[in-house]
Amino acid sequence: MEDTRILSAEEKTEDLEQDIALIAEEFRMGFQAVDKIVQPAVTIFGSARLKRGTIVYDQVKQLAAELTKMGCDIISGGGPGLMQAANEGAHSVEKATHRSVGIRVHLPFEQEVNPFVGQAYEHRTFFSRLHHFMIVSDAFVIVPGGIGTLLEMSLAWQLLQVRKLYNTPLILVGKMWAELVDWSRRSMLRKGIELASEIDFTIPHCVNTIDETVALIRENRAAWLAAQPLRNSRHESRFR
Repeated sequence: MEDTRILSAEEKTEDLEQDIALIAEEFRMGFQAVDKIVQPAVTIFGSARLKRGTIVYDQVKQLAAELTKMGCDIISGGGPGLMQAANEGAHSVEKATHRSVGIRVHLPFEQEVNPFVGQAYEHRTFFSRLHHFMIVSDAFVIVPGGIGTLLEMSLAWQLLQVRKLYNTPLILVGKMWAELVDWSRRSMLRKGIELASEIDFTIPHCVNTIDETVALIRENRAAWLAAQPLRNSRHESRFR
């Protein structure tokens, strides 16, 4: 049996102070990144497991390319799978390398940042990384994904629900997400035991195609451009 070492109170305090300092530094990195984004930024959340050659990979790549041509920066988790598809789509547009962003988290078992990321950020904590996504994004597009994608979608939805995040479209692409929203509505709006409000289910936009997604982003981009005189206080006015 391996020996188990119990940390002293002093060691625990030292570890906690180091963790707090690290988290504070990563939060500052997120806020500093806001001013580096000069175009409306669309974050695409999706699976790390769906590879090149799948229909969904090609669709996400096409979507990211269309949004980049429209004048949007593309943000992903910076890893493989559909994250790579998003960055590859942005990278495929001429002179758009710097508009392909990856916000990574350090994991001992995951691959390096994908080769199509032009600007890379790396966090050691999940919640500072999630905060980074929330403050730099002007729209969220959720494509097929697993537990991690579900977490990211749920956080954006919840912040929009309580208006800590606002004027930020949450677009869910595909049947799996529409079914999740339908299940949530049925389960949470049962008469007499309501767990949410009907208006909460107007927040996510469920779509089936790239064209629908692009149309929603185009509409939001027009509003983003109209609001540019207020851009210097963006992180204060959009995330409060």
